[in-house]
Amino acid sequence: MPPKIAEVIDYDVCAACGACEAVCPIGAVTVKKAAGIRDPNDLSLYEKGGGYQVCEGCLTCSRVCPVVDGFIQDELTNVRKFFGARSKDNVGSQDGGVASGILKSLFKQGKIDCAVGITRNEKWEPEVVLLTSAEDVERTRGTKYTSDPVLAALREAFEKYDRIAVIGVPCQAHAAHLIRENVNEKIVLIIGLLCMESFHHDVMLEKIIPEILKVKLEDIRKMEFTKGKFWVYTKDGEVHSVPIKDVAKFARNPCHHCCDYTSVFADISVGSVGAPDGWNSVFIRTEIGEKYFDMVREDMEIMEDPKPGLELVEKLIGMKRKGNAEHFLEVCEKFSFETGIRNETI
Repeated sequence: MPPKIAEVIDYDVCAACGACEAVCPIGAVTVKKAAGIRDPNDLSLYEKGGGYQVCEGCLTCSRVCPVVDGFIQDELTNVRKFFGARSKDNVGSQDGGVASGILKSLFKQGKIDCAVGITRNEKWEPEVVLLTSAEDVERTRGTKYTSDPVLAALREAFEKYDRIAVIGVPCQAHAAHLIRENVNEKIVLIIGLLCMESFHHDVMLEKIIPEILKVKLEDIRKMEFTKGKFWVYTKDGEVHSVPIKDVAKFARNPCHHCCDYTSVFADISVGSVGAPDGWNSVFIRTEIGEKYFDMVREDMEIMEDPKPGLELVEKLIGMKRKGNAEHFLEVCEKFSFETGIRNETI
């Protein structure tokens, strides 16, 4: 019997988080733009880039797949604390630098051995990296709106390190949570990012930037989604923007089925929505998140009641779910297994 992720791949809703590649005991799965798996019962899947080994049906991959697990109806149900923050060392950060600030502080205190993150080259192409020092974290500052299978790097990390932090968008945070619960306890902290959607980097670099924004890639110094628009800042000080609706249709297909905006399965979620310019909104979601944030609190400035606050976050949750929930539930009807949107507290 093929694992459930074979259907996730076949129906083109694979989030390409990389979790299945990280945990497969025989290396039967590879994840690039989407997952590929070699399954002896379905030869068509051989064309999707799977490794040379044949799946042995252990089903470990199905236990760590965020699509197989499904979504939570109220994604603010587990928020213990919500506040604004910014790192005291946030030069070069997208907003308040909290995510990178947490990692830097934990490395300096010797609380983590490794963090899995994503950096980019001069062409804005993403690259998954294993970070092992505060200095390494500097390379990953700033948001990237293109996707790469971040969690696939855990395969190497599990072999070399014992205390691993993961930072990623909702599908990656969800999968990291499932890995920690089901497969490997070496993940000590999950930092989730707020995410409306992401893009294949070739679509971003060859379509959205040059054709819609009419900007040269080499001139860009920063990109961001905020206030209903996609903004690009160039090195000459110019600011270019288009409404998000003009680019949303180019997002990866799995993003149109995602019903998690705030990384509900993270220990700590970090974003810019809900906090003033130059600050991050911070959601403490678990006891683990509380413990680790307390370790780094001295390196942060705190804003107890940021505006516009959770009201705006809830509005954007609703915007993301408006079409996506319907799309996801339509695919759920095709699956041979049961998943969906659960009304429960995690």
